[in-house]
Amino acid sequence: MIAALADAFPTQAVPHAWHPLFGGRTNTAWHGVCTHHGDIVLKLYAGPARNPLFPNDPEAEAKLLQHLQPTGLAPAFLAGFETDLGVCNIYAHVPGSTWQEGVQSVAALMRKLHGLTAPKGLRRVADGSAALIAQTLQIVGRCEKIPQFLSDLPEEEVPPCGQAALLHSDIVPGNLIQSEGGLHLIDWQCPAVGDPCEDIAVFLSPAMQHLYRQSPLLETDIRDFLAAYGQDAVVARYRQLAPFYHARMAAYCLWQVENDRLAYADGLQLEVTALQRSLRP
Repeated sequence: MIAALADAFPTQAVPHAWHPLFGGRTNTAWHGVCTHHGDIVLKLYAGPARNPLFPNDPEAEAKLLQHLQPTGLAPAFLAGFETDLGVCNIYAHVPGSTWQEGVQSVAALMRKLHGLTAPKGLRRVADGSAALIAQTLQIVGRCEKIPQFLSDLPEEEVPPCGQAALLHSDIVPGNLIQSEGGLHLIDWQCPAVGDPCEDIAVFLSPAMQHLYRQSPLLETDIRDFLAAYGQDAVVARYRQLAPFYHARMAAYCLWQVENDRLAYADGLQLEVTALQRSLRP
């Protein structure tokens, strides 16, 4: 596949060697070394996502990498181009390991991200319980089974917050790289603006933690994360919305299972359990 892409490489990005990168669940990526930029990543996008929760937009990723370059939160964007096999982006490789522990550092990174000005033109995430229920029903509408947990959601509505925080919207362990210079976010193909609780919910999701690090966060980890995030109003809002976020992720896991991605089966049960737990006073 690399050979098929070679003719389309920008001159400054011609590599000496390539090694496939593993961990992503949608696109294909390689780590290479080129003369002008050193270690780089080539990402070949799988095309518009059928995914009902996480879009796959190479233009949005390129825009965000350029926007965030002065902050050091994300890799530096180098080039983008189209091929017969799909759209590609090239960006600097961030050496390090995927995040495994230390929720306080993730909370600090997330709070910094949410304080930045967002570029124009990004999609908005579901805001408030009614919008989250509507999104959940859209996902369920793509499933054969009608899950029982929808009847457990609180009747009291949580109104929209109207915020336009800059969001990654897919902050899972596999997209957090711990390097000597700190913590970095990669895989920006579904950025957004809106309620900061969106990023918090995805990171704290037991299904996502299980999929990427084989274990959900402990209750003490969740408390430590929310305390380190340090925004009382946002934390209180997240706790109100937690049942709706868990229901949405459970529906997403159900959709994945019905599409033969059986790794999500445990995540489905974890989200349903977390939903029930979040309803307790």
